[in-house]
Amino acid sequence: MTQRILIVGAGQAGMQIADTLREEGFEGEITMVGDESVPPYQRPPLSKAYLYGEADEESLQFRNQKFYDDNRITLVLGDAVVAIETTDAGGVATTASGKTIAFDKMALAPGSTPRRLTIEGSDLDGVLYMRSLADAQALKAHWEGAQNVVVIGGGFIGLEVAAVASKSGKAVTVLEGADRMMARAVCPITSAYFKDAHERRGANIILNARIAGFNGAAGKVAGVRLEDGTVVPADIVMVGIGVLARTEVANLLGLELENGAIAVDEFAQTSHPLVVAAGDAVMLPNPTGAEGRVRLESVQNAVDQAKTAAKTLLGRNEPYRALPWFWSDQADLKLQIAGLSTGYDQTVVRGNPEQDAFSVLYYKNGRLLAIDAVNQVSDFMAARRCLTNGGTIDAAAAADSSVALKTLISA
Repeated sequence: MTQRILIVGAGQAGMQIADTLREEGFEGEITMVGDESVPPYQRPPLSKAYLYGEADEESLQFRNQKFYDDNRITLVLGDAVVAIETTDAGGVATTASGKTIAFDKMALAPGSTPRRLTIEGSDLDGVLYMRSLADAQALKAHWEGAQNVVVIGGGFIGLEVAAVASKSGKAVTVLEGADRMMARAVCPITSAYFKDAHERRGANIILNARIAGFNGAAGKVAGVRLEDGTVVPADIVMVGIGVLARTEVANLLGLELENGAIAVDEFAQTSHPLVVAAGDAVMLPNPTGAEGRVRLESVQNAVDQAKTAAKTLLGRNEPYRALPWFWSDQADLKLQIAGLSTGYDQTVVRGNPEQDAFSVLYYKNGRLLAIDAVNQVSDFMAARRCLTNGGTIDAAAAADSSVALKTLISA
């Protein structure tokens, strides 16, 4: 009988696993190990409200200490699991500080770490990343005295930081290596809109940017050097070029990996019978029911997959079928995405991009797959409800933005 559960990772997924275990009536020991020295906290506000000064460290925390005390959740912070011995019935984990933690079952929620540049000058002061609270604190420490902000990477995080910089009156340049913005997540229509929207708000966007290195002065970054010889002035460089799954503990356990992430089944079960995994570091069967496997880096996936993982730990196997959805707040622009658009063969635009309020609906073989909604919460909610319930929306009818999308949902 499971009496002791060890959760490795104290982020969104790890927190949700602990929370769900108690909600489901688990009365045994719960220990959560995190390598950051602060209690579990929200990451999305780091690149927005926290950077702009509208949130602080305390407001970011999921729960106060009383919650952990009342729910008998032991936090081991500022430490990391470095060795594990397992048997058929459980195991013992050893941390870097020498602490030993016995467990019957284990949950992995290690999250991800930023991809890092290793080009000339990448170790200069002011070349920064955005993933953890410490990263955000380092960026804030440089923020007030910086006038020229360069963002490398035109994905969600990069554009969120760029939006805060523009809003703060700084000179902003975004360097994107691809031929469009957010190319992995959205269609060319949405990409083109966000490029134009950020340029209208003062940012300079350079696509197909090839970075040769960083120029520095007195150990601090002073500019970003492109392969064509252009030097973009920089007091701060925020690098946002994607993340890598953290698999250190998975490797200790000899777990099966797939494309650099922890492979799990629809129940969040890893290749080890005592270990489940959830969150950014996981490769899972497509929860929409479509073929293939996906890695989902979102709060929604971390929360919903963690619930599945917790129930699996308790022997209550329920397949993970939650509809993926995402969001990105970029100053006054709220992008909300529901569904997965992979494989689409048609798009329909509702509303007017020039008025910063529109939606793009994605279809395959005439059936709705996903939506990108910009400042169109009602469209997002309608499409999300439709997709969650297995419905669709006629493409021709959806093009008429004078008709509420929720009235067009069909089985």
